[in-house]
Amino acid sequence: MRDNVEHIAVIGLGLIGASFAGAVKARFPEFFIYGVDVIGETCKTAQEKNWVDESSSPEDPAFESFVKQKCQLVVVATPPDEVGGYFEKLATWGFSGLVTDTASTKTRISQLAQTLLKYPANYVPGHPMAGSEKNGIEGANPDLFKGTHWILCPDSDTPAEHFQKLHELFTGLGARVISLPREAHDEAVAIVSHVPHMVASALVQLACRHADDQQALFRLAAGGFKDSTRIAAGSPELWCGIAFDNSQALRQGLSEMVEILGQFEKSLGEGDRPSLTELLKDAADARRRLPVAWVPSTEKLLEVRIPMEDRKGVVADVTTIASQVGCNIQSIEIDHVTESSAVLNLILTDEGDIGQLSSQLLNEGFAVSFSPLSPKEHSHVD
Repeated sequence: MRDNVEHIAVIGLGLIGASFAGAVKARFPEFFIYGVDVIGETCKTAQEKNWVDESSSPEDPAFESFVKQKCQLVVVATPPDEVGGYFEKLATWGFSGLVTDTASTKTRISQLAQTLLKYPANYVPGHPMAGSEKNGIEGANPDLFKGTHWILCPDSDTPAEHFQKLHELFTGLGARVISLPREAHDEAVAIVSHVPHMVASALVQLACRHADDQQALFRLAAGGFKDSTRIAAGSPELWCGIAFDNSQALRQGLSEMVEILGQFEKSLGEGDRPSLTELLKDAADARRRLPVAWVPSTEKLLEVRIPMEDRKGVVADVTTIASQVGCNIQSIEIDHVTESSAVLNLILTDEGDIGQLSSQLLNEGFAVSFSPLSPKEHSHVD
């Protein structure tokens, strides 16, 4: 890991922030982590677990001193409603380093970054797709991000080196980095995360409505019911903030869910067994196609070299195309040739549609070369 992100401030030592701090210390023990939280006991716990080197409240002068004198990366891991206040602090202190966050909504926070941060191009929106039904530092786990997706949303103003640094840091924790445009993030996450949370909460409410009539109901609510409603135990305050932050996309997803449930109800009401069977079959087939886990092969690596001209947004364009066609970037390097040109060097695992990747890159005007690579040739592969 490059030494220019070795001093990190983690703001918010809840489930995600504390897990991130612990994961970084486990993987990169030489890094210095400064933890920030409004609850003093949480700061104490993080230090006792050796997940942070120092910690304090947001108002402690030591936090300001660390940001001004040593910090190279700030990770804001607070609820969405609190992010803007910390952006204001960083701007007041003149912080010129790298900034990312862990919120599951991106549109409003990206707008806040543009308005509040002194160096908005240094903000790269982030979202680890990880969680637990346990809240706060009590649910934190340094292994939380292994095998999960970590979304980054670079744009045309994002320096290529910023994406590279964060990619290397997060993949070093065992996560798989996915690149999405900021405008597409909230719509996608509404479907795969926010709507499921609301549906899980609705299922629990349904069970509660019938619990008084049938006291044995919750004794039977094991197995599939508990698994499908686990996420409903998440923080109500946090999820309320997420829901309103992403209300448009969430409402659209819920509307579609009502329509789909209506199809099930209609099939039952009309006694239409073929239609109901088809609905269940479509869902079953789609569910079976989902990968059980992300286990890329280290025996079939592919090196992709892309000459880049000095233009805005080139890394965001390339990484987004790779994500869209299902390719996983194991590592990313930028070889500067001249002040106005460089070569983007990607190492891909054996996932995704390489043909589509090549075709789309060529359509976007990139020159591309591919060559097989063995693990021993690539230092990032264990």
